[in-house]
Amino acid sequence: MSTATVGTPIPIIRMNIVRESTLHTDQASWYRGLKGDVAKHETVNHEADEYVRGNVTTNTVEGYYSIFKRGMRGVYQHRSERHLHRYLSEFDFRDSYRVACGFDDAARAAKALEGAKGKRLTYRRPN
Repeated sequence: MSTATVGTPIPIIRMNIVRESTLHTDQASWYRGLKGDVAKHETVNHEADEYVRGNVTTNTVEGYYSIFKRGMRGVYQHRSERHLHRYLSEFDFRDSYRVACGFDDAARAAKALEGAKGKRLTYRRPN
């Protein structure tokens, strides 16, 4: 059961955003809580069929989230909010090291192995 609410993202965003950032969002009211946390906040108005204005858009993050949601439903049958950061890390890796970013399968595998170097995977035995 999820304990997340609409207010849950605000502290998470505050912990992870660089204050010099420009934040692009839609006009959802809860983003107003981030005023002063970023250098600039620009919005697109989806209600007026505005999805891009110059370089202001939410399409990239919406596409990323769509892939994440489909992956979570299709790949992980038993998932936990406790491990959400791990699922997000995996999807971030997939997005950052895809073919469109100049990585083929060999380069992606080498990067994955580089991340595992010096780490130990341990298993907990069931009680």
